[in-house]
Amino acid sequence: MELRQLEAFVAVATELHFGRAAERLHMAAPTLSELIRRLERELGTPLFTRTTRRVALTSAGAELLARSKIILDEVAAAGAAVRRVAAGEAGTVRLGVTPPVGPVLAPHLISRFAAEAPQVTVEMQRLWLPGLTEALLSGQVDVAITCGLIPAPEGTANEVFCAEPLLVGLRPDHRLAGQDTIALADLARDVLGITPASLFPAWALCERQALETAGISPPAIDLDGTDLAATGWAEQPDIDWIMLIPSLAAAHATTVIRPTSPGQLVPFTLQWNPNRTHTTAAAKFVHTALTAELPPGWRTQPDHLRHRD
Repeated sequence: MELRQLEAFVAVATELHFGRAAERLHMAAPTLSELIRRLERELGTPLFTRTTRRVALTSAGAELLARSKIILDEVAAAGAAVRRVAAGEAGTVRLGVTPPVGPVLAPHLISRFAAEAPQVTVEMQRLWLPGLTEALLSGQVDVAITCGLIPAPEGTANEVFCAEPLLVGLRPDHRLAGQDTIALADLARDVLGITPASLFPAWALCERQALETAGISPPAIDLDGTDLAATGWAEQPDIDWIMLIPSLAAAHATTVIRPTSPGQLVPFTLQWNPNRTHTTAAAKFVHTALTAELPPGWRTQPDHLRHRD
């Protein structure tokens, strides 16, 4: 049984007239009649009673009509669904992020994308940096976002597309706590509380890159807590200062938080694998991420794609 036969049958069963059904299907009447005869032979029963004046459904034809409408409706719905997925209007985007992306940037981009593609589901996974890279290369995620400057693995595309200001966290009695801005060079001899790379490799990478940019190598002690925002850092008396970004600073109640001078930025990198990004929806998410307005306080990188549109 072919869909063409069912379409021909439904047309005749609806019109109860072979000539009108043929016109409706833009088909020659003999071709239509042959399709119906073949269908009746395959089913082993007449579907219509025919006289010179009228065409009527048999009981078998009435049963087939009800089922044929369901089948054809499902086929049409399936075709429409496939076309929506192919056009990026439906489907699923698998987004992998490292923990610093989770509090602010990821929800913001997902919300912006939902406004543009409301029928697409974004499944977000929080992954440590090595796992994120592996997931991108294996195709387990379609799009990856992490903080820090990271090399593009072979076959992937990279875009450093936005940044947050780097902040310094001090004790209230620190000698620099009264300043409006703080140069990292002025903290070069103070003990820095640093995130262990084994706990949060992406943020630890950002801290190392910030120190390299500032050209300093202060004495450092690993933070004891497993909280990415390091809200309990002050309980380690040997630590003088920590580094933060606004996404992580909101949880601090007693830490004195100051911007750096000159203002340093913590970059965020978007990655995707063109060879494994099979859906248009994923490509649309990438475009949204690269062109959307950023959350308040975030910066667009000067050489970012958005400036080249």
